[in-house]
Amino acid sequence: MKKWNTVLTAMILAVAVLAGCGTQEEKETSATQEEQVQEVTVQVQLSKNDGEEMMAEDEITVEEGTTLMEVMEDNYEVEQSEGFINSIEGVAGNQEEKMAWMYTINGEEAMVGANEYEVEDGDEIVFDYQSWE
Repeated sequence: MKKWNTVLTAMILAVAVLAGCGTQEEKETSATQEEQVQEVTVQVQLSKNDGEEMMAEDEITVEEGTTLMEVMEDNYEVEQSEGFINSIEGVAGNQEEKMAWMYTINGEEAMVGANEYEVEDGDEIVFDYQSWE
């Protein structure tokens, strides 16, 4: 009987040790995954008429891989269709007046919609409400 108690106690201890190891391993894996999440910081400016009127100027930090559309939707009141921003903070494009939101990234005209561009650390993004003529 003592032999069975000793064997049973040894088995219980072995299971407890193995369970503890698995938990520690999971914690380490989780911590490593959290450390791998990289953040990027971008500057976003909202203006009208080629910068004549400044509406906002913000520094925003997001996870690496975030699209510009996600940045805009998470930080401003935005209306969009098919990946293109039509309205920011209640200011909407106007076909009759030929006014729309245009944006640049680091001083260069954007060549894709905001839903396709993944922001990069240090990006300077300017949305300007202006005439397209």
